[in-house]
Amino acid sequence: MMPVDNQSWGGRFTEAPKDAVAAYTQSQSFDRALAGQDIRASKAHARMLGETGILTPEESRAILDGLDHVLAEIQGGGFIWKQDLEDVHMNIEARLTELIGAAGKKLHTGRSRNDQVGLTFRLYVADHLVDWQNRVIELCNVLHRRATRHTQDILPGCTHLQPAQPVSLAHHLLAYAWMFRRDWLRMEDALKRVRVSPLGAAALAGATYPLNPQSVAREVGFAEIYENSLDAVSDRDFVLESLFCASTLMTHLSRLCEEIVLWANPAFGFVKLPDSYATGSSIMPQKKNPDVAELMRGKTGRVYGALTAMLTVMKGLPLAYNRDMQEDKEAFFDADATVRPSLHIMAGMMDELVFCTEKMSEACAAGFLNATELADYLVGKNIPFRDAHHTTGQAVRLAESRGKRLEELSLQELQTLEPRISEDVYTALDYATAVNRRETPGGTGPRAVASQLAHLNDWIYAHRTVKKHKRPLRP
Repeated sequence: MMPVDNQSWGGRFTEAPKDAVAAYTQSQSFDRALAGQDIRASKAHARMLGETGILTPEESRAILDGLDHVLAEIQGGGFIWKQDLEDVHMNIEARLTELIGAAGKKLHTGRSRNDQVGLTFRLYVADHLVDWQNRVIELCNVLHRRATRHTQDILPGCTHLQPAQPVSLAHHLLAYAWMFRRDWLRMEDALKRVRVSPLGAAALAGATYPLNPQSVAREVGFAEIYENSLDAVSDRDFVLESLFCASTLMTHLSRLCEEIVLWANPAFGFVKLPDSYATGSSIMPQKKNPDVAELMRGKTGRVYGALTAMLTVMKGLPLAYNRDMQEDKEAFFDADATVRPSLHIMAGMMDELVFCTEKMSEACAAGFLNATELADYLVGKNIPFRDAHHTTGQAVRLAESRGKRLEELSLQELQTLEPRISEDVYTALDYATAVNRRETPGGTGPRAVASQLAHLNDWIYAHRTVKKHKRPLRP
């Protein structure tokens, strides 16, 4: 039999893979998305091979020019992808060899597809983490702008989804902004470990050529190379960590979606959904459904699934490279296809959402949100907190039994519970006063919120890559 000569590994084999096997094992149908990063890494490798004398200057230049031609074909849509060449890397190398001849076959000198794939995918993941970061910044910018307009509007702050204490709407919105800022910082930290080049590890044991892996790392923008060649080709921590970043980010988006769904319900009535971010019912003409928020909440599970899938792939793999790792691409691609539009759509929805601040204010009157204020007031009268807490509980029970709010109880009624209560209690029971008094760092008081807004604004503009025109804010 003739050897299989259309594969990089074909010399050892006398029979090609069956069609079903070739279709099952190929990855070019999806990893062609890595073409730009593969060519970027290959150009750095070719330049290094020329600089170290492993290739002649002429061969190195021919490869570099040929790779530019291949990239232009791919970007222009004229590149022909071949399933029998397995993956993006072999498709590009085969086309390069067609264009420049034997020099194209020398591109792979000193490397294996194991370290080649590792570097290419790290470049791709790094590029997309940066894109996620930029979208997070834009979402934080929207939240900051909306919060700036609502520092004086109050709503019930909840624990256990029960009314607890009044807070400003600005404070509530900023809570999400700080969540998303942590997501940005988490990605920034992950990038340090993504941007480590495995090139030079070859298949698993290193190479015999006088390579300069540091120069390749520098050219592609990576600060480090791997210390161990076995680790270099078998590590997919960078995918796991990136998927964890995506999962945590989607958790925060999903929590915000949940509140939008609740707040849009007339029982709350805290927000009005923009028509462009809602849908109707096929049978109930009055309905405006928060489908966008619901779907984003649901899509969070897809990203969790990608992380779980990759953890499962990696948990039992011996050193070094195993073909199981091919499953890392589609998991990340799917998560990326969820994260990017989710961030963009949430920024748009939050920018256009209408806050019904009167309804929020009215809701503060239900649920005795000023009970803590009464307890603090009593402490100010030199009453131990536990006793003040007990007396306040009695006041709540009394108000409930008489169908009143705490602030509607008469001074005489309150003094039957604690004689030291005086007329100034009604100032303490005012909801706006309750918000304004909480000026500890991170609190809901005006100065504390102003400090948050200033800090967040400084951070946004220190890291924002594109200053977009600010659209006018809606109330």
